[in-house]
Amino acid sequence: MPICVQKDLPARSILENENIFTMEPERSMHQDIRPLEICILNLMPLKEDTELQLLRSLSNTPLQINVTFMIVKSHVSKNASANHLNQFYKTWDELKSCSYDGVIITGAPVELMEYEDVDYWEELTKIMDWTRTNVTSTLHVCWGAQAALYYHYGLPKHTFDTKLFGVYQHRVRNRKDPLVRGFDDLFYIPHSRYTEVRSEDIHNCPYLSVLAEGDNKAGVCLCTAMGGRQVFLFGHPEYDRRTLDMEYRRDREKGLDTALPVNYYPNDDPSQKPMLLWRSHANIIYTNWLNYYVYQNTPYDIGGIEEICRLLRDEDIKPDEHVNLALDEKA
Repeated sequence: MPICVQKDLPARSILENENIFTMEPERSMHQDIRPLEICILNLMPLKEDTELQLLRSLSNTPLQINVTFMIVKSHVSKNASANHLNQFYKTWDELKSCSYDGVIITGAPVELMEYEDVDYWEELTKIMDWTRTNVTSTLHVCWGAQAALYYHYGLPKHTFDTKLFGVYQHRVRNRKDPLVRGFDDLFYIPHSRYTEVRSEDIHNCPYLSVLAEGDNKAGVCLCTAMGGRQVFLFGHPEYDRRTLDMEYRRDREKGLDTALPVNYYPNDDPSQKPMLLWRSHANIIYTNWLNYYVYQNTPYDIGGIEEICRLLRDEDIKPDEHVNLALDEKA
């Protein structure tokens, strides 16, 4: 089924060249189905690259998806044109009266700053509060996951001695959770960050359920809270084959002493084509999230999301419990 985006979005032509089915909103309105309403809060500086990567990841599902892009108004993006932002993005003030089946909060290159020093932190906290009352399930990625764990559960971040950079192996820890259905025991995810939320802090938080973790510096890769209404993903499975390569070369051009990304170039030779080790599991992560935590739980009447959010009290949900209230009500 298609991804529904505005017909002039630059990423759309690239997706269609890759045989990914897209549809403009005018056409979808004539179909007798309700597409999933997904909002992407894009905090990354290269907006168009992130749009393309996430739309690719969301396309591997039989569900029709209507995508809305959100930006924070308290920060001026220096890497995206004002025309692009004005045409394809909306602010939270414009969207806060809406409800969404799913929201994705991306990472951001601000991890070495204290959270409260980020110029859009206050606005972001309001958005994170809004996701608890107006969104069926929210997927937080990389810094977005760290920020959400700090805001919702008080878990601090810690700075690595050296940048976590490369493609790291992880192991499934909780096969009961549908988010990791179809996973191999071991899988790979790219990481590119200077900070972490320590594994012991996550394991010791009674509200969190760890689904996958690395036997290495990468630590926890995937965990959930509120019966899947909050998902925290610490890597970047949406990254393209060349994304880490571009980051490595960019850092070196800036004079940074960035080491080669681990487990990435054949024979650690940056002149060779990087190995793509994570695409299949990246597709599974986004497909499972859309199916089990969004589609299976959201009501057909999108106006009923706020009522479901009201009924799903944090204290009533065990960390490993998968809540399917919407389907129970339909039955």
